[in-house]
Amino acid sequence: MNPQRSIALVLASASPRRAELLRAAGIMFETLPVDCDETPWQSEQAVPYARRVAHAKADMAARLRPGSVVLAADTTVWVSEDPRPIGKPEHREHARTMLQRLVGRSHFVTTAWVLCDGAHELHGDRTTQVWFRPVDAFELDDYLDRASWSDKAGAYAIQEHASMWVTRIEGSEDSVVGLPVADVVFALARICASP
Repeated sequence: MNPQRSIALVLASASPRRAELLRAAGIMFETLPVDCDETPWQSEQAVPYARRVAHAKADMAARLRPGSVVLAADTTVWVSEDPRPIGKPEHREHARTMLQRLVGRSHFVTTAWVLCDGAHELHGDRTTQVWFRPVDAFELDDYLDRASWSDKAGAYAIQEHASMWVTRIEGSEDSVVGLPVADVVFALARICASP
């Protein structure tokens, strides 16, 4: 990418996975984690929820870094019969309950993103369908003992231990990890080319 103007990109996230995806794409950035309320509204569905939270993170970071290009994102997991966000586990048994809803079937992962610089805002979202094979109680216990699940939507990271459960993906794997990089890089090029 050869931007027509110099930018200072701020990633409004503490997620090492989003940072890794940006670095792999060759994008330089500063990390600025923001703390906003991510509590779903009553009966709020997953896709509007992810969009709302991504916008809230972007707004907060833009106030803290005026003049910068801010990138914010939010990832949520959901199932077709209950399209509300599953969220992140509060404790081990909560993680087990979440994963029991996901194994042996398909589920959806939506990542919404916002890119703004004060004068322009671009945003979007990607939803990817992921299939997990059946998992027995012993294997689930082993996962909960070994894996890092506490800060993950749906209690898993597709690029870590849970990868051994994935039988099929339809959509963007980067989006499941936490950021649809191709969409964001295209949007960043548009922001850079803007007067």
